[in-house]
Amino acid sequence: MTGPRQTQRLSADEAGIAAAAELLRAGRLVALPTETVYGLAADASDDRAVASIYAAKERPSFNPLISHLPDAEAARRQGLFDAPALALAKAFWPGPLTLVVPASSSCTVCSLARAGLDSVALRVPSHPVARAVLQAAGRPIAAPSANRSGRVSPTQADHVLADLDGRIDAVLDAGPTAVGVESSIVACLGGAPRLLRPGGVPRAALEAAIGQALVIVEEGGAAPVSPGLLASHYAPRAAVRLDAEAPRPGEAWLGFGQEPNGALPALAFNLSPAGDLTEAAANLFAAMRRLDDQRPATIAVAPIPMHGLGEAINDRLRRAAAPR
Repeated sequence: MTGPRQTQRLSADEAGIAAAAELLRAGRLVALPTETVYGLAADASDDRAVASIYAAKERPSFNPLISHLPDAEAARRQGLFDAPALALAKAFWPGPLTLVVPASSSCTVCSLARAGLDSVALRVPSHPVARAVLQAAGRPIAAPSANRSGRVSPTQADHVLADLDGRIDAVLDAGPTAVGVESSIVACLGGAPRLLRPGGVPRAALEAAIGQALVIVEEGGAAPVSPGLLASHYAPRAAVRLDAEAPRPGEAWLGFGQEPNGALPALAFNLSPAGDLTEAAANLFAAMRRLDDQRPATIAVAPIPMHGLGEAINDRLRRAAAPR
């Protein structure tokens, strides 16, 4: 547990960006906006700062963290990029893609952030406020989602404060995030690249960039090689029932596209009445929080198509429904 502290809400202007960077250089915790979700940021080269992330999130210490850099050149100083990694970085950075690569001899990401592994997870976000902070901080910044471990990921500053007010130093408020699900994670560690987590870049686009199929990795085992590989993750308090045709009596309802016939419960939200997977991804975590905050016993979830961003949405929902 971290001790109580005053959590500042910083504006996403020049002064707020400078203040956030100064806090990070001082080893403090700042929640930053990215194009995916808000991240809980700390200096990735500082073991103590990274430990404070784990403490604030109550996160398992064996789960590695993604380190964020302002550009691909800075990322390449931290890791060794083979041909597929270079192709993916060129195609999708800045953007919602994390690459897990061997750590370079000049890597400054600390062992705690890498969970003791010889690899490092790197991302160049596209959000202009995040990139401005990273440039001003001048060091890799570890930034898992800014929520307590296992809780629904935050897409607004208010979500961050609901989980972490008094546990972190500041949140830089730049409004709602755009993508709404976390980055895709691809491991380029020799041999065929492996998709460790579906996310903001659809698998088909990743495969097109490298000209080959990705190996799909299922979660499991005691020591994940990247974030997001714990079976029970992104979990609300309520039980989650997937692929529901309609809500049962007493259930909350998370819909997609055309609603089922009959009256819906008072506690209901449609991720995208138009059946737009991009809109659904952007709404997913906020909608789950909205429903879960009303303390239903169960949230019934309509079927989500398994193509494009639907793969990432279903991945999050399966984790939310996992036994815990």
